[in-house]
Amino acid sequence: MQRLAALTPSGKARVPAAWAMYDFANTIFSFAVVSGAIGLWLTDSGQFGERDGNFLLSVAIVVSVGLNAIVSPILGALSDRGGQRLPFLLVFTVLCVGTTAFIADVGATGGLVLFIVANFAYQASLIYYDATLRTVSKPQTRGTLSGIGVAVGYMGTIVVGLAIFFLDVPVEDRFRLSAVMFAFFAIPIFVFVKETATGEKLTRSELAGSFGQLFRTIEHARGVPGLGRFLLGRFFYSDAVNTVIVVMSVVTVHAMGMTATVANLVLLGLTVVAVAASFGWGRLVDRWGPKRTLMAVLWSWAVGLVLGGISIGIGGAVGIALFLIAGGILGSGLGGVQVADRVFMLRLSPPARLCEFFGLYWLVGKGSQVIGQMLYGLILLWTFDTLGNGAYQVAVLSLLVTMLIGAWLIRPVSDEWTGSGEVDGGATP
Repeated sequence: MQRLAALTPSGKARVPAAWAMYDFANTIFSFAVVSGAIGLWLTDSGQFGERDGNFLLSVAIVVSVGLNAIVSPILGALSDRGGQRLPFLLVFTVLCVGTTAFIADVGATGGLVLFIVANFAYQASLIYYDATLRTVSKPQTRGTLSGIGVAVGYMGTIVVGLAIFFLDVPVEDRFRLSAVMFAFFAIPIFVFVKETATGEKLTRSELAGSFGQLFRTIEHARGVPGLGRFLLGRFFYSDAVNTVIVVMSVVTVHAMGMTATVANLVLLGLTVVAVAASFGWGRLVDRWGPKRTLMAVLWSWAVGLVLGGISIGIGGAVGIALFLIAGGILGSGLGGVQVADRVFMLRLSPPARLCEFFGLYWLVGKGSQVIGQMLYGLILLWTFDTLGNGAYQVAVLSLLVTMLIGAWLIRPVSDEWTGSGEVDGGATP
């Protein structure tokens, strides 16, 4: 407990523990709903079927993430005005939990609409959660605590995955289970993490002017050396990361021929890899720095995507074995991306504009997801009738290109910008 307490300015172990527990809570939604239940539910023959369900899943992601992308910089700037993120985090957490609980109760179309709202709220909450990392950690411990948060988050997937397995929870009942667990484990951050408000009040004119915030945020970002190139690179590599998160269960069941129960166990096994790897990536961030660590993660992902695409084409026992190896690599890298690139963003963000810039950071990732997810869905829609499983192979391999472009773009960017207050000196990008 003393080692945990040493990570935070408060000196209280319960503060970083409560912060990390929110990662545990929101990853339950990401794993059980986004990566699991919604895709399997929509592609079921009783709902929209495999081809149309895959496409409508992509549409739901595009709409929810796209709307969130538009308002992210605005929401981030509004919270920066008052210096508090937790009230915003609470609002979007409640909205996500409330809509998720009833997805399977209102029919296919109604459930699709509720998922769009739930995913919108989930994506919005991440802006404020990531920004609170500065509140609960010290500059020299950002990577370690970020790694702990990601690892604890993946433990949330293990807990909900085991609950689904041992309770034999049908797909349609996983939504309500996920909502209840998300709500329960989110409570500690709102009880134990404290913020200090600036006391500034938001006026009506400022609220009206906030709708031009995106352009002002972009202008502010241009003053930070290397930030534009980093965000552009993030646009490309986030495409692969976000798409894999959404489609992993559908690919496992429909492309590799596993049952939903077996697929759940496989994904749980890969999650264990992600948990262990997150601690390792966090330590590397503190030792190597976020840029060098992120580059290593992206190259590992490139290898995993190649192996995954090949495994779909092979099929059988050999294909499944190769698929599991690819999944292990991607699972490890998934934790690594989350650990490294948010610390990288902190290294490139001035303290006074932290949440504003994190709004732009999430805007880039969400914009990438909108384009990438729609491209993935269209590939399946246009080629499924002709190629069958080969359509999944083409769609997965298409992610490799954007991953490599992203790695190439961030390669020259330095993580030693002194204006962030995170480093004592060093070269600018």
